[in-house]
Amino acid sequence: MFVRIDNVPRDYAWGSLHGIADLLGRPASGGPQAELWLGAHPGSPSFLVHPTGEEGTLAELIADEPAQTLGADWLAESSYDGAPRLGFLLKVLSAASPLSLQAHPSSEQAQAGFDRENELGIPLDSPDRNYKDPFHKPELIYALTPFDALCGFRDVSTSLAVLDRLIATGRAEVLPHDELDVLRAILHDAVSEESALRAAVGLLLGGGEGVEEMVAQATAIARTPKAEGMPELGIVRVIADAYPGDPGIVLALLLHRVALDPGQALYLPAGNIHAYLKGTGIELMAASDNVLRGGLTPKHIDVPELLRVLDFTPVPAPLLAPARLGSAQVFSPDVPDFRLLHVTADAELELRGPAIVLCTAGAASITGAEHTQELSRGEAVFVSPDEARLRMAPTDGGVLFVATGNR
Repeated sequence: MFVRIDNVPRDYAWGSLHGIADLLGRPASGGPQAELWLGAHPGSPSFLVHPTGEEGTLAELIADEPAQTLGADWLAESSYDGAPRLGFLLKVLSAASPLSLQAHPSSEQAQAGFDRENELGIPLDSPDRNYKDPFHKPELIYALTPFDALCGFRDVSTSLAVLDRLIATGRAEVLPHDELDVLRAILHDAVSEESALRAAVGLLLGGGEGVEEMVAQATAIARTPKAEGMPELGIVRVIADAYPGDPGIVLALLLHRVALDPGQALYLPAGNIHAYLKGTGIELMAASDNVLRGGLTPKHIDVPELLRVLDFTPVPAPLLAPARLGSAQVFSPDVPDFRLLHVTADAELELRGPAIVLCTAGAASITGAEHTQELSRGEAVFVSPDEARLRMAPTDGGVLFVATGNR
């Protein structure tokens, strides 16, 4: 089964005016276009594209024909409470300004949080709800343009060195920095890196005494002429311009700032604190809408719950290197929910479950056991596993992204 799918981009305020439209060869809407969702997530299920016009959604098709659309193995492993579900969600994401500082729960945390909020009677559509579903939400982002992100805690010694440079610049410019000295003492005197980071984040996001002054001091110092020549302090200016006064301005000093070149990818597992800053990319994730936010957003923030979810272990910048499947690049994280293929030449993929294929340039012919589908730039198709093996043949500089399970 090949079924053409499409969707309407989400108009979140941080979205780019042209990123998605330019990538997919579509007219710009005149407003921000942040994310194009391709999947069956109830928050924005893709609609089916037929020659005679729109006719239903992918979610409805899967509900009506679960065995054919998902296959027996996927259906058995991915169904929840008796309901079939497509366990991954493919997005085109384009950010013109920073997204919220956030993390996602593990499967166990998501189930417990979902059950707890149900017992409290919090409606699923309440803006004060943390857990919209009982699923985890690991994700990867593949950069299509230069892509800027914050992700994961650095080792404390690196963050202390950056903080020391900020404080020294304040001294040289005769600007106050006393509250920043408080943060430095927390990081320097803790018995472990994890406890230092937990205390620092708890202070910053919990609205502890002096945090407002700390943010103001860091912002003022980072905007001095001397600091403008220090790239490591540039993140303070970026976030302060977008979210003046937000504690994330200082928290960013504790995180990796990663500048992806086109073709590079990040993988963000449960508990990894992150924020995308700018750029266009292909995002692939487990099909969930569970987001614990800590700042850089007007949306609901629950600091105690975020602190429970966060992993405070310092980690290297979480770059995800590709493997090869014939001529295709394959980005496979350590979860069974999804993997991403980047296809620019003839390639084959044995299907062990459903797949979604998006064409972002040129054209391509896709042939399975039963059918053939032609795709051009901006078009996407859902593929059921009974097609068995996909033979993909890009033409005219064709580029395909394929989302499928990682089993």
